[in-house]
Amino acid sequence: MNPAPPELMPPRVVLVAITRHGAGLAARLARALPHAELCVAAKFAEALDGLPNARHCYDGAFRDKIAGLFAAYDQIVFFVSLGAVVRLIAPHLRSKDEDPGVLVVDDAAQFVIPVLSGHVGGANAMAEQLALLLDAQPVLTTASDVGQTIPVDILGRELGWRVEAPKINITRVSAAVVNGEPVALVQEAGSPHWWTRPTPLPPNIHCFDRFDAVDTARFKAMLWITHAPVSARHWQALEERLVVYRPPQEPT
Repeated sequence: MNPAPPELMPPRVVLVAITRHGAGLAARLARALPHAELCVAAKFAEALDGLPNARHCYDGAFRDKIAGLFAAYDQIVFFVSLGAVVRLIAPHLRSKDEDPGVLVVDDAAQFVIPVLSGHVGGANAMAEQLALLLDAQPVLTTASDVGQTIPVDILGRELGWRVEAPKINITRVSAAVVNGEPVALVQEAGSPHWWTRPTPLPPNIHCFDRFDAVDTARFKAMLWITHAPVSARHWQALEERLVVYRPPQEPT
């Protein structure tokens, strides 16, 4: 059996605390996330007693641990103040394609805040999951999540779809989607179950089952889900208005 592609692998999650109270909150969450690891100050390690989760208890300056956390995990959940987290992670930021998701849970466990890599790093989705477990409120600021519309850069990722487009196209098409401009979505391949929000698709998204049914002049952007070749002519005709998605091919 072939291993799952990286985008379908479960994320490597670590819960981080540097105070006694934070360690207690991290332990509370860890009981619902047995595969998450824990990173806490050694002097508060007793808060983790009885948990099956892997743990890392550190001595010394916590700031010296950040580089290792960035290298080892996909999602880092801090039970530390937002301001402190921003200062701690700032020297380690590279790009949204490389940085892990970073989240902060406040000291009363009332809010879960995605700080970094909300979409590509999965922090927004993780925030919603953690908020359910903690009976807290996720604080989302990414436009497509707030507006409950299509996240152009990661559409279909959980289904194994690959995005095929220059970055400028993704930026321009994302802007058209969140600004409510008319967008054509053509689905010729892949699972139809990619829209998982409880609300309907926004009215500016117009769905088609084949490319040649679309009058491209009517739309500010196009999302094309297909196995078909996309020619240079298509890219040139649509300029920066096209993003293509490649679902996995069905075995023959």
